[in-house]
Amino acid sequence: MLAAGTSADPLAPLRNLGEEGVNCEAYLRRARAVLQDFVARPERIPFADLKRDPKAYTRNLLFGDDRLSIWAIVWPPGSSTSIHDHHCSCCFGVARGALEERWFDAIGDGRAALTNIAVREPGYVACMLPSGPNIHQMRNRGDEEVVTVHIYGFDHTQKASSIETEYSEALR
Repeated sequence: MLAAGTSADPLAPLRNLGEEGVNCEAYLRRARAVLQDFVARPERIPFADLKRDPKAYTRNLLFGDDRLSIWAIVWPPGSSTSIHDHHCSCCFGVARGALEERWFDAIGDGRAALTNIAVREPGYVACMLPSGPNIHQMRNRGDEEVVTVHIYGFDHTQKASSIETEYSEALR
């Protein structure tokens, strides 16, 4: 985990997100600014220390408190998430490599139909609130490892994941 409370603390702008008076737009602006800083200066990410699995994406907790958790996720070639949405805010930035993001619309019975595919290159940052639907899937379709940084609005000690609902892909 990253050191907290130091002048070099890259997460300092997020530490007061739970304070009264901070609205959704302010939270998203702060989260976006932190992620933009991370992906602009990836040397701040401890790449060599990140856990890896050659067959599946691996989440590495960088920081967590009772309001948010920040993860570096390592994506080996061929890895992907399920098709899912989130119970909390979800912001992410691409620090290394390119990741495919696929967007879906729920069509009932736990199924979702593909609506869009985009490649997210290094430096890309996105933020969304759980007001959804924000149904997506992330995949490493390339031959190289990808590293992303995610900020989720949940207490990592209370929930194991930011995923709310998982879907199966409906074929058209």
